[in-house]
Amino acid sequence: MNARGLGPVASRFGIGYVGSARTGDERMTGMLAIPYFRPAGGENAVATIRYRCISDECVKDEAGDYYTPTRKESHVGHGKYRSLPGDQPRIYNTAALIRPSPHIALSEGEFDTEASELADVPCAGTQGTSAWRKYFDPAFVGFETVFIIADDDEPGLAAADKRASQMPNGKVIVLGGGHDINSFIYTYGVDEYRRRLGL
Repeated sequence: MNARGLGPVASRFGIGYVGSARTGDERMTGMLAIPYFRPAGGENAVATIRYRCISDECVKDEAGDYYTPTRKESHVGHGKYRSLPGDQPRIYNTAALIRPSPHIALSEGEFDTEASELADVPCAGTQGTSAWRKYFDPAFVGFETVFIIADDDEPGLAAADKRASQMPNGKVIVLGGGHDINSFIYTYGVDEYRRRLGL
């Protein structure tokens, strides 16, 4: 998390490391644990947990430097993330939906969500471009503006445009330069991110 510049918010989001796992979950050992909290369920109520590969051979280059957040990681032969068996896509950081604010950002991915929150911009996220479900729409109706932050690639732009066509309050934001929220804030800082949103 520190390599991504997200150390200051890691504990707030309950990010952890699986040092040992209970029976049946051994394959999650050595992975990052990303809990999906549900504020309505009481303090620290967890709806699900996603896991992310952080093995050195996948996240570091030959010199031992982290790829992220400005360079692509190398996850060969397996995906970056694992969800619990049978788990369905969910909104990450639902606490942002009940935070008093006229605006909210919508991101692809947990780390981008956390980066936006680091900049004090309420943000909810999905698990990628294909994870959006129609029943997520009502959660965003009451906001004056939903900043749909597009990953600066073809799938990201297409997904953001589709989302905006279904949200009258949606406003697509392209940070440019191939950046997602995390890499943009890491490179240019939180003030520049807020400026790009017009805040």
